[in-house]
Amino acid sequence: MDDLAWETTDTEIEYRCPGFDVRRDDVRFPDGTDAAFHYVDEPPAVVVLPFTPAGDVVVIDEWRQAVGRVNHGLPAGTVEPSDADDLERAAARELAEETGYEAAAFEHLITVEPTNGVSDSVHHHFLATGCEPTAERDLDHNESISVDVVDYDDLLAGVVDGHLRDGRTATAVLQYELTRR
Repeated sequence: MDDLAWETTDTEIEYRCPGFDVRRDDVRFPDGTDAAFHYVDEPPAVVVLPFTPAGDVVVIDEWRQAVGRVNHGLPAGTVEPSDADDLERAAARELAEETGYEAAAFEHLITVEPTNGVSDSVHHHFLATGCEPTAERDLDHNESISVDVVDYDDLLAGVVDGHLRDGRTATAVLQYELTRR
């Protein structure tokens, strides 16, 4: 596959904003030609599929400005530098901050690069079990989130019929369905 690799000859952040940067890489293609390639540069994230002891799922509704609507899905968030060596801690922190729930146990589901044509984003998906509402929510200043508990089969149906459009949620639910259920 080395004959497909691009050589990066220079790299620079062209724009910084909260949550991500836009990076420009100067690259040389395998045929020797040069070009610039821009992409979203962002820290890794965790996504949590949280089950209550009764088998229901804790979900969130969150305003998403990029698509101009409320998004129905799972709690998720950025891995902080202090969590880089402990992704379960990052998952537990995001679950508590966004929902007020804490889990008895976490299990890694899958790690994906959801948009690797335009972003270096990496998402680590976790299954959380035994989730109870025992924590204090601590939303970021730019988060508008409400919390609900839904039947797992209803969540799965939303993914399958296309009504639930959040890619992170679809990935977690389908991975769970195919490998754990």
